[in-house]
Amino acid sequence: MSGSSAVSGAAPRRFAHYFAICGIDTETGLEPDELAALYQWLEADRQGRDPDTAATGENFEQSPLKRTFKSKVLARYPQNVEWNPFDQDAVNMLCMPKGLSFRTQADQRDPQFHSFIITREDGSRTYGFVHTFYEEVTSPQICSAMHTLYQMHNAESTPSSSSSSSSMDSLASSLDEADSPTSSSSSSRRAGGYDSSRDTLYVSKALCLITPMPFMHACRRFLSQLHRAVTADVAPPLPLESYVHNILYEVPLPAPGRSLKFHGVYEPIVCQRPGLGELQLADFPLAEAFTLLGAENLVQVFTCTLLEMQILLYSHDYQRLMTVAEGITTLLFPFQWQHVYVPILPASLLHFLDAPVPYLMGLQSKEGTDRSKLELPQEANLCFVDVDNHYIELPEDFPQFPNKTELIQELSEVLLSFGLSANTGAPPRTRTSPGSTPGSTPSTPGRERKTVALRQLEDDGRNGNLAVEELAVLELLQGNATLERLQALTKRTGVTVARVDALRAGVKAQGTEGQGGRTAAEEEELRNAKLNVQLREVFASRFTTMFADYEAFVIQSAPDLESWLTNREQMHNFDKASFLSDQPEPYLPFLSHFIETQMFATFVDNKIMSQWEEKEPLLRVFDARIDKARLYNVRAPSHRSSSYQRCSILKESAQAIEQRLMKIDHTAIHPHLLDMKIGQGKYAQGFFPKLQADVLNAGPTNNKWSHRTATAQRRKDRHRQQTEHLALDNDLKEKYMQEARSLGKNLRQPKLSDLSPAVIAQTNWKFVEGLLKECRMKTKRMLVEKMGREAVELGHGEANITGLEENTLIASLCDLLERIWSHGLQVKQGKSALWSHLLHYQAREEKLEQQQQAESPVSQVPERRKSDCFLAMPSLRVFLIQDMRHIQSMSEIKTDVGRARAWIRLSLEKKLLSQHLKQLLSRQALTKKLYKRYAFLRCEEEKEQFLFHLLSLNAVDYFCFTSVFTTIMIPYRVVIIPIKKLSNAMTTSNPWVCVSGELGDSGIMQIPKNVLEMTFDCQNLGKLTTVQLGHDNAGLLAKWLVDCVMVRNEITGHTYRFPCGRWLGKGVDDGSLERVLIGELVVPSGEEDSGRGCRTPPLQRSPSQTRRISITSLSGRGYKPTSAQIQEAIGESVNNIIKHFHKPEKERGSLTVLLCGENSLVAALEQFFHHGFKSARLFQKTVFVWDFVEKAVAYMESADQMGDLQETAEPLGMTCQSLCHYVNSINSTPRNIGKDGKFQLLVCLGARDRLLPQWLPLLVECPLILRMYEDTALLRDRSTVSTLIGVLETIHDFPITLEASLVKGIDL
Repeated sequence: MSGSSAVSGAAPRRFAHYFAICGIDTETGLEPDELAALYQWLEADRQGRDPDTAATGENFEQSPLKRTFKSKVLARYPQNVEWNPFDQDAVNMLCMPKGLSFRTQADQRDPQFHSFIITREDGSRTYGFVHTFYEEVTSPQICSAMHTLYQMHNAESTPSSSSSSSSMDSLASSLDEADSPTSSSSSSRRAGGYDSSRDTLYVSKALCLITPMPFMHACRRFLSQLHRAVTADVAPPLPLESYVHNILYEVPLPAPGRSLKFHGVYEPIVCQRPGLGELQLADFPLAEAFTLLGAENLVQVFTCTLLEMQILLYSHDYQRLMTVAEGITTLLFPFQWQHVYVPILPASLLHFLDAPVPYLMGLQSKEGTDRSKLELPQEANLCFVDVDNHYIELPEDFPQFPNKTELIQELSEVLLSFGLSANTGAPPRTRTSPGSTPGSTPSTPGRERKTVALRQLEDDGRNGNLAVEELAVLELLQGNATLERLQALTKRTGVTVARVDALRAGVKAQGTEGQGGRTAAEEEELRNAKLNVQLREVFASRFTTMFADYEAFVIQSAPDLESWLTNREQMHNFDKASFLSDQPEPYLPFLSHFIETQMFATFVDNKIMSQWEEKEPLLRVFDARIDKARLYNVRAPSHRSSSYQRCSILKESAQAIEQRLMKIDHTAIHPHLLDMKIGQGKYAQGFFPKLQADVLNAGPTNNKWSHRTATAQRRKDRHRQQTEHLALDNDLKEKYMQEARSLGKNLRQPKLSDLSPAVIAQTNWKFVEGLLKECRMKTKRMLVEKMGREAVELGHGEANITGLEENTLIASLCDLLERIWSHGLQVKQGKSALWSHLLHYQAREEKLEQQQQAESPVSQVPERRKSDCFLAMPSLRVFLIQDMRHIQSMSEIKTDVGRARAWIRLSLEKKLLSQHLKQLLSRQALTKKLYKRYAFLRCEEEKEQFLFHLLSLNAVDYFCFTSVFTTIMIPYRVVIIPIKKLSNAMTTSNPWVCVSGELGDSGIMQIPKNVLEMTFDCQNLGKLTTVQLGHDNAGLLAKWLVDCVMVRNEITGHTYRFPCGRWLGKGVDDGSLERVLIGELVVPSGEEDSGRGCRTPPLQRSPSQTRRISITSLSGRGYKPTSAQIQEAIGESVNNIIKHFHKPEKERGSLTVLLCGENSLVAALEQFFHHGFKSARLFQKTVFVWDFVEKAVAYMESADQMGDLQETAEPLGMTCQSLCHYVNSINSTPRNIGKDGKFQLLVCLGARDRLLPQWLPLLVECPLILRMYEDTALLRDRSTVSTLIGVLETIHDFPITLEASLVKGIDL
């Protein structure tokens, strides 16, 4: 997409392709601008008025000089160029985006310069440079027509004009005349307006050069010299045709790495083109973009661009819009903007702001229009850049660019070295409070600009080339008597006011020649070029460091280009998970978003295609830089280091440019007389003539240079054709290439010509298709990331998605839904289109509910049936409005965009997103009222497919609401389910419960007597992990047999089951009055046909493994696993713990489950210790493993006292002491956790403190083992025990932390 790509191919390397003149067509006279009329038609349609009664372009409320009249391309030379067909509508529209502009002698009529860009379907670009000036109207018909219009206007206009309240009227008015006249003249105008008898009428005319590359400075100077030739008192040395012919046919494009000098009318013009290894040409002054926005704001806008948000630039000056837009896109190297790019949006294309795709557009503002009056169709994901008032508004949830502070620091130093300040611009604002005003009141841009100029003066070290504003400041300083006196005083005391002196010197120097005989203008140009390249190098070096190893993660799976292009959509080209795991932590929020963008995908595609075809120019330069960095950097690139590396080639890059401009490589043929008849080429002074088409429509035939390039071109063409035949059948290849490259891209540029409603509908249809495709890709990506084996096969490595990546994908889904909901809105309300729709729906439903309160409410969905495990848990209603109310009650969320995002996250977590949206859209009357016919939400078939794609997300579990809103209060419901078939379901004691999760615990809560269900409010606990359940053993019936405890989060509906199956009470079971139960998420089954039931079995449970049953519990008595099963279970449990620690921290899940839950370490060791254990005694109490441990410890202590252990090695004695200390601490805890609970605690503490493998030999060596274990017991098999010790030692590398609920009350 760089300019260079537009030139390649069959195009002869000419500097300019066309010269065009736009203005008023005196033959057709004054025509109202049809496009403006169409715009009014669209507006009327938008507001629901009858479009046909809307004024047909002749808006009588506006003064005739302010109305839009049609401009035309009056002439173009040559008529056509085959490799770049002339797009008349586009050129006309972009040369004069507001149509013709009229003035009288009382108005300002300074010439204006602006540039534009036309992006073709394939992404190649053509640049236009326009010099607009005012020419006297000589046609009596037009003067009298304007006179008549004024009389009609004066008759029509009434003293009080009603103000319209259209949402887009403000846009229309802001696009009226920008260069508003001075106040004195406008008052005289209001009094008299235009009177043909006393006023002179002037109309705008534009001279335009269309070039393949953006040589902005050269074109600007050429056009202004051409205009000067017409207005000068003395005619130029040659006819104008000679100069135009020269630039069209005799000035070549400079070769890469070379400079070129050609001649304008009065002075020579120099331009240069970067070499193949340098950054591509960018001639728009970046310094101006930095001065307008300030370094920090510019970096923020740049970040929004990288993340493909919608960016709207807003300024009264077309050239400023172009400068900022081009400035930002050139900084993207090596990436390229892949979406709608319209730096100057013509008035007639305003409806394009409705586009539900990422865009970078520029909108012209009216002098003094307030930003607050500007209503935009969608703002949820919009970065709004007010260029003139130096401030920006950022979208919410916006990740910062890595090392932003250091980057801004480095940029500021570069700017300061050129004497510019980097801290213009108001601080950026995110959209929080709707009524917040900008830091500087936009209503007084003049005052703002003066302070900026003063601020620049403070930091200015330039001594020369002062801007106009600074000149004004100097005049202000010189004209100020107090300052003059102060200066005299400082001189007497020997202090100099350096800044003012420097200013003086600078202003003096401006008139004289610069160094080396260069004019001040050339000096300025050189300075600009050097500053440009240095600023760009700073950004380029950031990407070179951040993506130094990107190649290692590119997945090159296809054998040839054809098969790659055919399977492009199914293939994964980049190993995102591994790439992110290699990056420093602070970079992740930005990088995880960025690698999901279209520009990154295209960059990787280009890399893969470079195996089979020539490297894309930007990629070639980037790869060369990475190779060079590797060469100099002998050590391997420092991974995971987020230290900032400054750009090291600033001086070299500036020198390359300076050398090219100092030593000119090529001088073009001078303009010369053409073969014209005598008398041709004359014109009246001040009027730009129609040129002689016969001499300008064809180039010279005998030109050596064009002949030479033509032969070289033919040679190149032959070579290219041969290689194409070798590679692939050309048509097929082209078709594939186009399809592959347009993957996921929408329109690059709106069609600027025929804008009938049919064309608009067609454009919107493309948007609808694009949105659907994007939805398909996003949901597929979200699924693949979450689902096990399939993802592994597709090259994602670990099946689990990182929490960070999940968050990125969900954020981009929220953004997509916002764009879908804002497409084709009738009237915009609030910043979030989705939330606004939901509020409308809520209002309607609540109204219906009130009306039908007697009957059953209509809007509820059938209740969800629950399976048997929900016996005592009352079912939770699926109720769209209920979810909205939950969100509305969250005081933490302040904006509509935030509420919509929270609602999407909640619906996704509840697996109800598709169902809720289907319900929302089922109210068709509401959708019709809110949306135009072409809106995505009113395309039935696409809407159904879209809901179906969202439905597929129900196949996986998300915790995207619970994990993000960690501080909100959540109501929980607890139900205790006793074992019914046995008595004592009720107990006389006072039970209590404490619920813990990943984010905290509820604290101990008393349960009212004989009540088995309670609700409590508590700050979000996250995923629930354990429940402590106990009682105080009071009363006669102090025994309690509990089957399980169920806990439900009443907002997300997640229900957890905590199995128990044991007694709580003294003298029964293991004598426990308190148990720590480990939870598992319950999967709702037997769902309604709402389609929520389609899901994969959860990852954490493997169906073959049986549920952990405590050996001593009621149900476990008959269960005897074999020794092989026990050893396998131990290996599996240790494996799971090791895997847990190998996952990134954010998505590890609960360690407690792996230590104490089903198939856990404790369960496996319990089985190991029970193997061959003589537990059941006739007529005696059951013996527990803990009894064995206690007896062993008692034996060791007594042996220690008798001195038996004195002779043993020192470490063994220490180990012995540690075991005794731990067992005694557990026994002396105030908690009544029972014998199995104590064994569990010992295992957990031993694992945490890496003591288990040392304790095992002590227990094995203890003589008691002979009495309490059978001969065949695993514990008495030496080799098995030593294997077990080896297995347990593998978890020593990991820091095991225990949940507070497990170790409460233990004092070691």
